Amino acid sequence: MAIKTINPYNNKEIKSFEEFSEEAVEKKIAQADKTYQKWKTIAIKQRAELLMNVASLFRKRKEELAKLITLEMGKLIAQSEAEVEMCASVYEYYAKNAADYLEDKPIEIKDGKAFVRYTPIGIILAVEPWNYPYNQVARVAAPNIMAGNVIMVKHASNVPQCAAAIEEIFREAGADEGIYTNLFLSSSRIAKLAEDPRIVGLSLTGSEKAGASLAEAAGKNLKKSVLELGGSDPFIILEDADLDKAVKSAVKGRFGNMGQACTSSKRIIAVGKIADEFLERFKEKVTGLKVGDPMERDTEVGPLSSEEAAQKIEKQVNDTVKSGAKIVLGGKRIDREGAFYEPTILTDIKPGMVAYHEEIFGPVASFYKVKDEKEAIALANDSTFGLGGSVFSKNIDKAVEVASQIETGMVFINEHVASRPDLPFGGTKRSGYGRELSELGIEEFVNKKLIRISNK
Repeated sequence: MAIKTINPYNNKEIKSFEEFSEEAVEKKIAQADKTYQKWKTIAIKQRAELLMNVASLFRKRKEELAKLITLEMGKLIAQSEAEVEMCASVYEYYAKNAADYLEDKPIEIKDGKAFVRYTPIGIILAVEPWNYPYNQVARVAAPNIMAGNVIMVKHASNVPQCAAAIEEIFREAGADEGIYTNLFLSSSRIAKLAEDPRIVGLSLTGSEKAGASLAEAAGKNLKKSVLELGGSDPFIILEDADLDKAVKSAVKGRFGNMGQACTSSKRIIAVGKIADEFLERFKEKVTGLKVGDPMERDTEVGPLSSEEAAQKIEKQVNDTVKSGAKIVLGGKRIDREGAFYEPTILTDIKPGMVAYHEEIFGPVASFYKVKDEKEAIALANDSTFGLGGSVFSKNIDKAVEVASQIETGMVFINEHVASRPDLPFGGTKRSGYGRELSELGIEEFVNKKLIRISNK
């Protein structure tokens, strides 16, 4: 894939970048390794000062950085600004909390003393996606830099200006060369990088196919990996739910970022007598959303990230409808230039259909009506994915009981799944393994070293 910016609003190429040569990559790895030898000895307080500077610069340059997101992948400008702010909060969170998370953990034993000490391990290679080009990087960079590791990032090829901007901010914040390194590379070169003994851990957020490839490379080289992959999150509305809250959350949960999030509320499952009313109210809220330029603040429907993405969703919906599903709303490309697709609601989806089994990474909601909670849970779990999910009910005990039976890494009650620095993020099944964010996120790429002191 060429490394270039193509504005999805009009499909026009803006800027392109040369892929790094083998010699250039070798120099960058050597520099990162050299810097790591120093960085691992730096006091946590100094590491925190760097990340606080990074957070401050993201906030200071928010308008400029947000426009880059919108230009490169089409996110609505207000949502782009919110991402920059969220990104800053991740760096700030780890700057403030990492020292506590990395404190020695005493172990109670009968004789002598013992404790676990967290120590850094080296260069972490991160492969990151285009849908949240700053925040996804922050989730792996912030905890690992605070832990004493250094980061090399192979970013998505369609957001190169965002990728370069992150490295620029680290330099401006005072980071030594090699603490954070941007790599302009094709995905085909990741496996070779995984063979390098100086790179000790691999983290990827992306598709199942990309995750399987990286996991294979990590496994062959006996290296730790963390994968955050696709999702087909269930959004369950029980009969006693607050429908106003559920409808509002479903619209945001499915159509935020034009549905291009692993944790989008992709499968909406309504129980019993409230199902028809929910669907009508949901359709009403989605109908009439304003289509336009994502740089304009009153736009509610922007383009997808690329023409390729729009064409893929068009095929997935068409194939699903040919198999017998019904279109309640939308269901086609918007007749204008750019990578646009209508907000869509599908019903009567059955096993064997594309929308039942595949992740649709865009503004398409799959709606299911079920008779009871048992059927809702069974449908929620009938997926190869297991990232997040939501349960809506006024009875919190009941909602927690349902949530405990859903096979996902995260369940949110009375709200759609969202990312916060203080909450662990990750999935199960084919949605990946490992965790980002919170205290758990900083524990993934450290050596949990036992130190035992004998009293004999």
